[in-house]
Amino acid sequence: MKAAVLREVRTPLQIEHVQISKPGPHEVLIRTAAAGVCHSDLHFIEGSYPHPLPAVLGHESAGIVEQVGSEVRTVKPGDHVITCLSAFCGHCEHCVTGHMSRCVSSDTRRDKTDAPRLSQEHGPMMQFLNLSSYAEQMLIHEHACVAIRKDMPLDRAALIGCGVLTGVCSVFNTAKVRPGDTVAVIGCGGVGLAAINGAAIAGASRIIAVDMSASKDNLAKHFGATDFVCAADGDAVKTVLDMTRGGVDQSFEAVGLKVTTEQAFGMLKRGGTANIIGMIPVGQTIEIPGAAFLGEKKLQGSLMGSNHFPVDMPKLVDMYMSGKLKLDEMISRRIKLEEINEAFEEMKTGQIARSVIVFDA
Repeated sequence: MKAAVLREVRTPLQIEHVQISKPGPHEVLIRTAAAGVCHSDLHFIEGSYPHPLPAVLGHESAGIVEQVGSEVRTVKPGDHVITCLSAFCGHCEHCVTGHMSRCVSSDTRRDKTDAPRLSQEHGPMMQFLNLSSYAEQMLIHEHACVAIRKDMPLDRAALIGCGVLTGVCSVFNTAKVRPGDTVAVIGCGGVGLAAINGAAIAGASRIIAVDMSASKDNLAKHFGATDFVCAADGDAVKTVLDMTRGGVDQSFEAVGLKVTTEQAFGMLKRGGTANIIGMIPVGQTIEIPGAAFLGEKKLQGSLMGSNHFPVDMPKLVDMYMSGKLKLDEMISRRIKLEEINEAFEEMKTGQIARSVIVFDA
């Protein structure tokens, strides 16, 4: 099959032919229909997060099941599925207490003594985040995908696989935003726009979008923001505090930087919570004024929106089909696999929401 391979950090991905194995007892072979070009992949390309190489990148995807292993009971050939990087084993402490997104069990991966899922003539090819979706096919654990209704367009379904799930479910599951809450979202890329949309669905009374690019104003408001602050024009924290007369109930950092994390905490009212959903580069530390905790302000992380994806994803599909969840407007352009490096360069400009690789294009 054809796949996009990262061989060295800070170098372009290479389109290569990669061998893919047959499904083991609990594995599923999927024909990839679409894969979103996500900023998280860029973190690994640039070396902000380490990963064994060479590897087939990609982790935000949807497709059609081609084959299943002998013990698979959750999906069958012909099913349309969305994948999820937070594969879960179902029996560890995190899984049995309802925190499936935290599962790190090796049971969802092949043993080191087994043949690799992906390989080339000279050895194994590393699978990325349990998926490797920048490829024509994926071989994954059955608990890394969920079947969805077949009238859902797969190019839009792919976005639910990471960015939308992370953004919306951080609102629903991690923060538990309630009707009437005030919210600030820093960063209006795919994840931030999803958080804005989620806050609107949850009934937040005021949703303040913050971004360095003034051009994101109309897009953010289309997704549900009531206000927009261009951080390039001045002190965004002071602006939000003035607008809200003291701060917001919940803030969401969707950029992954030290400064924006500190801003998210600074925008809180007494008793507020800052939810960090961006990927802060390894090695960076956050500085928070100690006295601020006397106001019962909280800083918390969110991994993939604290999701229960086998339940959450079909619900998000239904929300899209009923017109509540906005996905069409999130796709800036549809591309071929061979255009992936250009998509990452466009991403760096901050002017687009999402490029989506469509494999039948």
